[in-house]
Amino acid sequence: MSVKFCRIDDRLIHGQVVTTWVNVHSIEQVIILNEEVEKDKVQSNVLKMSAPSTIKLHIFSPEKFLNVIKKNPISRNTMLLFSSPFDVEKLVNEGYEIPSLNVGGMRVNEERKQYTRAVSLTPEEKASFERLLEKGIDITIQMVPSDSKVKINEVI
Repeated sequence: MSVKFCRIDDRLIHGQVVTTWVNVHSIEQVIILNEEVEKDKVQSNVLKMSAPSTIKLHIFSPEKFLNVIKKNPISRNTMLLFSSPFDVEKLVNEGYEIPSLNVGGMRVNEERKQYTRAVSLTPEEKASFERLLEKGIDITIQMVPSDSKVKINEVI
């Protein structure tokens, strides 16, 4: 029992996450790691209502997560879910090991340049991914398990 899957998806909990990735990886628990979401009680409650009743959902800032797992090691098949590479970097910079990272949706907006159909990045997000790649993390873009994996360093 441990972290089975790490994913960045700016939509967090939505149909693809709960219907495909959770089943593929036999996920029992999803931990959302984002300080803004942790502080936003309305968004936290909406996300908790969106998760299937069979899945435990926790929402922590990266810092709080690191403190919690020191006292309570992960004992369920777990997915770590992020909305940006910055929160992944916070964990990795504190010594938390993430061997691989799946990137789902990072939607286009006026600040982001589109790199693939599903992934658009600001210059800061691109630099964050580059720093994660330098640390040896295998980062692939894949919306759903049936899609082919694309290595992020091939598109950025």
